[in-house]
Amino acid sequence: MTTVAEATTTVTHAGRPIVKERQTSLGLYVTAKEAYDMWQADPDLKILDVRTPEEYVFVGHAPMSVNIPLAFLAYVWDDEKKGFSWSLSPDFVELVKERFGTDETILVSCRSGGRSAMAVNALAAAGFTNAYNILDGMEGSRVDDPDSVFHGMRLKNGWKPSGLPWTYDLDPERMALPERETGTLHAGNAED
Repeated sequence: MTTVAEATTTVTHAGRPIVKERQTSLGLYVTAKEAYDMWQADPDLKILDVRTPEEYVFVGHAPMSVNIPLAFLAYVWDDEKKGFSWSLSPDFVELVKERFGTDETILVSCRSGGRSAMAVNALAAAGFTNAYNILDGMEGSRVDDPDSVFHGMRLKNGWKPSGLPWTYDLDPERMALPERETGTLHAGNAED
C-alpha cells in the first residue's frame, strides 16, 4: 500500500511510478495481488468493480466483487480516440452510498486502473476516505513486446493474469445497474 507523498515528488507504489491517469486524490493504491491478500486477511473489505456490465459478465470478475459501473459505452464511434465514447453513470456515487459506508475500506477495480482512479476520485469528493485504486485492474497492462504474439494484449499483472480467483457466475444481488427498458430476444428469426 502506498500513499501520495509531496506533490513535487513522483507518485510511486512498490518503487514503480504511477501514471497520472491512475493517480487519485486519496493516494491509496494496491496491486490486484495486494488487494486479494488484503481481502483474504479481512473478508469484510469491499471490492468494487466499476467496469461495464458487459465486461463484468463476459470478461469475468472477482467472485467477491460488487459491480457498480462508473460509465457505459455510448455506442458512438470516436474517430479521434479510435474507440467508442463513454457516458458517465449519473447514479454511480448514490449507488455506492447505498451499499457502502464512507469510512469502509473499498478496493476499487476496473480493466486496468484508469476508470477505477476516476471512481476513487468521485467517491473521495463524496466523502469516502478509504477507497484504494487497484492499479492493474482485472486485465492488467499490455504486453509491450513486438516479437510476442501477445503484443498489445492485456496479460501483464492484473487480477486474472496474476492467477487470482475469478468467475463468470452472476449474482444479481452483487450488481447495481440503472433502470432500463428491456425487450425479449428470440432465438433464430422468430416473429412476434
